[in-house]
Amino acid sequence: MTQGMTAEAPQLGTTSSLTSALLAWYDRHQRRLPWRLPPEALRQGRRPDPYRVWLSEVMLQQTTIGAVKPYFEKFLAQWPTVAALAAAETDDVMKAWAGLGYYSRARNLKKCAEEVATRHGGVFPDTEAGLRALPGIGDYTAAAVAAIAFGRPAAVVDGNVERVVTRLAAIETPLPGAKAQIKKIVQAMVPEARPGDFAQAMMDLGATICTPRRPSCILCPMSYRCTARALGAQERFPIKAEKAEKPLRLGAAFIAVRPDGAVLLRRRPETGLLGGMTEVPTSAWTARQDGADDVTAAPFPAAWQSCGVVRHVFTHFALHLSIYRAAVEGPAPSGHWWSARDTLFQEALPTVMKKAIEAAIPGASKARRAKIR
Repeated sequence: MTQGMTAEAPQLGTTSSLTSALLAWYDRHQRRLPWRLPPEALRQGRRPDPYRVWLSEVMLQQTTIGAVKPYFEKFLAQWPTVAALAAAETDDVMKAWAGLGYYSRARNLKKCAEEVATRHGGVFPDTEAGLRALPGIGDYTAAAVAAIAFGRPAAVVDGNVERVVTRLAAIETPLPGAKAQIKKIVQAMVPEARPGDFAQAMMDLGATICTPRRPSCILCPMSYRCTARALGAQERFPIKAEKAEKPLRLGAAFIAVRPDGAVLLRRRPETGLLGGMTEVPTSAWTARQDGADDVTAAPFPAAWQSCGVVRHVFTHFALHLSIYRAAVEGPAPSGHWWSARDTLFQEALPTVMKKAIEAAIPGASKARRAKIR
């Protein structure tokens, strides 16, 4: 027990009253999101669309709701069903995903849609085990889809839920070591009647009330049983293990610009970091080794001019990318193509490549924002 904590702190004990209080709060305060059915539709007996639930959950992993909404709506407009997504060109899916990060998820998204369409007749499996057997669906996504779309009593635990539970029970074990304990508590709280609403209520509570800083405990429906609040230690939880410092990698990117404004691009290998995505020519940097960061790594001779350094942080390393620009004429080299200025940001460019282009071409960021809108 941490110094300052007392034996008088309340214990969770039975969780049924906590669950009831949370669901009553959710009925009044749930967020309206494009992938959720509104309360009136649920009252009429409609069920959430598994395709929408799955798509939103994959998109929301390590990405904010505000960032996901336009991507979700764009995906639905292009591919309104899992069968439509399965039939899409992989390159089109990658282009639509650009900016959401973790491009392996986009590839798995396509593979999963294809398997649902071909092996399951366009119908998602309705159990956690069945969902986990699909490409790209792990424990969290399987639990979320099973609970929200199919009413299965699955324990859905994301970052918001981890924060709520570690505060409720004042869990001293640092994350990620506490994950099993958290899931056990959540499983005990899941109601048989409304598991999907419970999962979304926990997420909403963490996102809007039980926030990382200055949680609004006075508005929380479960604060009367919250151990951390009783101890005055809300912001201390969750406790996280110290992170190792990310290694720094170096590299160079080369932005070749044609007189009409077109930019030279190529495709990255299908496997590895940013696999299958589009890029400007770069030196041979990876997550494990530096690449050359000067013009010796240029793809061909030209009057390359330095445009500064772009800094980008990946999950496991940071990258400092030296940017060079040159005016170039003529046909594209083998394996490359020229992308017109007005459609450049419709390519499947990861964020780091967009940064590189913006550093070399004044006004490119303005064009990028116009495309997003």
